[in-house]
Amino acid sequence: MDQSQDAPLLGVSASLLGKSWRLRTGSEDDVSRIVREQRIEDVLARLIVARGIGPDDAARFLTPRLKDYFPDPSSFADMDKAASLLWDALEAKRSIAVFADYDVDGATSAAQLIRWMRTQGAAPRHYVPDRIEEGYGPNIAAFERLHQDGVELVITVDCGAAAHSALEAAAGIGLEVIVVDHHLMDGAFPPSAALVNPNRPDDQSDCGHMAAAGVTYILLAALNREGRRRGHIDQSNAPDLLAFADLAALGTVCDVVPLTGINRAIVAQGLKVMSRWDQTGLAALAEIAGISEPASVYHAGFLLGPRINAGGRVGQADLGVQLLTTDSSEDATRHARRLDLSNTERRAIEAEVLDAAIAQVERQGADRAVLVAAGEGWHPGVIGVVAGRIKERFDKPSIVIGIDRDAQPAVGKGSGRSVPGVNLGGAIAAAREAGLLLSGGGHAMAGGLTVNPDAINALIEFLDARLAPELAAAEDARTRWIDGILSPAAATLDLCRSIETLGPFGQGNPEPRFVMPDVRVTYAKRVGSDHVRASLEGSDGARVAAIGFRLADLPAGEALLRASDQRLHIAGRLKINAWQGRESVQLQIEDIAPAN
Repeated sequence: MDQSQDAPLLGVSASLLGKSWRLRTGSEDDVSRIVREQRIEDVLARLIVARGIGPDDAARFLTPRLKDYFPDPSSFADMDKAASLLWDALEAKRSIAVFADYDVDGATSAAQLIRWMRTQGAAPRHYVPDRIEEGYGPNIAAFERLHQDGVELVITVDCGAAAHSALEAAAGIGLEVIVVDHHLMDGAFPPSAALVNPNRPDDQSDCGHMAAAGVTYILLAALNREGRRRGHIDQSNAPDLLAFADLAALGTVCDVVPLTGINRAIVAQGLKVMSRWDQTGLAALAEIAGISEPASVYHAGFLLGPRINAGGRVGQADLGVQLLTTDSSEDATRHARRLDLSNTERRAIEAEVLDAAIAQVERQGADRAVLVAAGEGWHPGVIGVVAGRIKERFDKPSIVIGIDRDAQPAVGKGSGRSVPGVNLGGAIAAAREAGLLLSGGGHAMAGGLTVNPDAINALIEFLDARLAPELAAAEDARTRWIDGILSPAAATLDLCRSIETLGPFGQGNPEPRFVMPDVRVTYAKRVGSDHVRASLEGSDGARVAAIGFRLADLPAGEALLRASDQRLHIAGRLKINAWQGRESVQLQIEDIAPAN
């Protein structure tokens, strides 16, 4: 069978999940050179080259160090100004508050700044708006309250770049505000003492892909440098930036930004720091989550992050900041337990909204470029997670809107998630400018909005027309990229361990995906609510265990459960499954195609 670069791999132009399979390829000369110079296996060199990494960058890729990727803080617009203003406030012993978004990126950004300022003898306050009562970002009432309480300087993190009315009100009452954000901006800048955002139009840092936690981490470097310039910091007492890398890594992973360049270096080093579990709050949360091994992207993104997010979704908005800034083991344990309970509640609410939202989008036309579901009483704390689930299932930009008819006037609050190549945040901003939204914005892969319920249909038509060309051009949204072909016999623990050396994996550095062609399903069983556990057998009789998460009710899962008499091509990621002290290889199934 022809396996040229342009031909679908194994002839699969439409899998059971509607994907065309394509093989990642690269220069054979580059592969040979990397094998020779880095002394690694051929399979690893091929994975590196297929990710666009050439021989000259292979060493940095294999050992991502902060010093190799760290940007000059001065390359960020207003970064030096922000550091100078903050030091002015510290020297004058002014009252400072950190105003954070209610998600993990906001909490970890706030915790970094608060912990850094404590090293200089300051005791900053924090403020996290309630998602339901106040909504996203700075608001006039919160700024007025902080000002009345004696706060003289506010630093917003992971929010503020589009908060025109709130920042205008702050300026009117003499409250100084520094903005540290990463969201997309329009041409107009809100009034602020300094606005640090790699996505502001005049920024020269080339770091627009960073999470707010990463931008805050760069600000800490600028603060250290300014402190040395002023004579407050020297080699003997400078805050150790590496000690903050665990928080920066957690925010970076959970905000799902590309794990390339500086982001990858932050996560790689931050996970090493996190693995010591000497950060009081993270250690308590890890214990609650049952983590006893070194930290990984999975732990950060799927065990720790959702629990911290739960406080802002259905619990107490600032509980994540409290957890990440306390040095009391007793307080940390109490906060971690409350977050865990909130996360359990969040999952139950999410399941109910997800079922209703999927039922809606399945009734929408298959030619829709954006999927929008709206429902009365849907909890605003789960709509973002549900939007992500719908996006994963249908591979299209998705927005979920919770409508509050009790508000005066009635209002819909929505959250959206996008696919690579489709700028959802830009489309939401355009809808706002067109008068279809009360507010809205975000970045390429995610966005939030507030809308009059009567305008939802018009909003759908606007977004559909705007995003259709982008979705049509976004090849990644309809392509399943494959890194190689493996037999069950070749799926060894040694190979799994070799692949792990290419991490951390995430957007921009995807975990390698392999196809096991022409395998027979010798065992398949539905487990949990919608998962499928299976055993796959190659032509030589070798077998490998497999599991498909959330596949049971999809065509791929149905094929597994009835596939005893037919052969399948199965695509997925290799994992090491540890159980009762024993390790084995498991294929995490992502897609299936009939072998014929």
